[in-house]
Amino acid sequence: MAEPLPEVPDLFSDAFLQDQYRTYAWLVEHRPVSRVRWVDGTELWLVTRYDDAKALLADPRVVNDLKKQTRIDLAAMSGLPPEVQPYFLHNVLNTDPPDHTRLRKLVNKAFTPRRVQELRPRVQEITDGLLDRIGAREEVDLLEEFAYPLPVTVICELLGVPVADRGRFRAWTAELIAANPEQPERIAPAARQLLDFTFELIEKRRHDPGEDLVSALVQVHDEDGDRLSDQELAAMVITLLVAGHETTVHLIGNGTYALLTHPDQLARLRSDPGLLPRAIEEFLRFHSPAEIAGMRYTIAPVEVSGVTIPAGEPVLIALGAADRDPARFPDADRLDVTRDDNPHVAFGHGLHFCLGAALARAEGEIAIGALLRRFPDLALAVPPEEIRWRPTFLRGLTRLPVRLRA
Repeated sequence: MAEPLPEVPDLFSDAFLQDQYRTYAWLVEHRPVSRVRWVDGTELWLVTRYDDAKALLADPRVVNDLKKQTRIDLAAMSGLPPEVQPYFLHNVLNTDPPDHTRLRKLVNKAFTPRRVQELRPRVQEITDGLLDRIGAREEVDLLEEFAYPLPVTVICELLGVPVADRGRFRAWTAELIAANPEQPERIAPAARQLLDFTFELIEKRRHDPGEDLVSALVQVHDEDGDRLSDQELAAMVITLLVAGHETTVHLIGNGTYALLTHPDQLARLRSDPGLLPRAIEEFLRFHSPAEIAGMRYTIAPVEVSGVTIPAGEPVLIALGAADRDPARFPDADRLDVTRDDNPHVAFGHGLHFCLGAALARAEGEIAIGALLRRFPDLALAVPPEEIRWRPTFLRGLTRLPVRLRA
């Protein structure tokens, strides 16, 4: 018999992280607006219902800008050393208009649907090369050898990261995301090394510019520092490097895992590959890589499901819970690759809707489609209960061992 659910979940407990949908379902039904604690004891509000999540993501009274709140010390909560905090905490993700509008406009062109369509042949080429590399083997960790290197290669080519540097960059970002805020001994070295790497990359592109996005940003900075300051330039590059691949890694990994643990849906998709775009949306809803949106702050009282959140309060919006809300998604806990009414919030909503959503969708569709075509007998190599979720709010697997052939 399952243990009874606590009224207030411990968001950092392994029990929650491995089985949070059960807790989310209870919260959605009984306590959609909850008081929870961060790992350091700081009290926050957690919002779980779909309608509430979507409303708050677009509410001008609920902001992203750290400078607009005074109650908490997010710098201390992050575990980042003081000298790197401005580059990791003050970026396009943590600003509001007009700064957010200015910064986002500088990179929008690289991620438009038209630009993504132009990138598809290259994404397919990278995908085929990775599958060729593992194709003769019986068993692989699909996360390590396919789901990770594909988005890393794509974003590094977009940003102009030299091939020789990609392994280092990936190791640092993986360490930052996997580390708990209470583990500064892990966070500090990775953050410092990633920042130093970013400075080096900017200087490389300044002296040897190319057709990549970092070269374009350096040119904007050098021509008009009012449009992009020194700190903003480095922060933008870090944000694009990290956010530009991590969620896509887990879209591919989580989506493949969902199919391999739902054989009826796998068979349905194999029988009708035209369902793949719809299936990608369902993977995003069912196992949202961005399980909890970045922290926001109320600048005025906000009423949510009958509860008034006072001004000056930090708020977490549980995208993973919202996308399993039965009031919006019939049979919300059932994977359905044919689901056609699927306005999930896996990429957020409103001003901060994910800039790279079109690219992530394209990479997921190409990767999973090619994987299923290449390996008709693809299956998990271990029982599902041996698969573990990473202990972070960026929902992804620790590994995905698969058999490529029967």
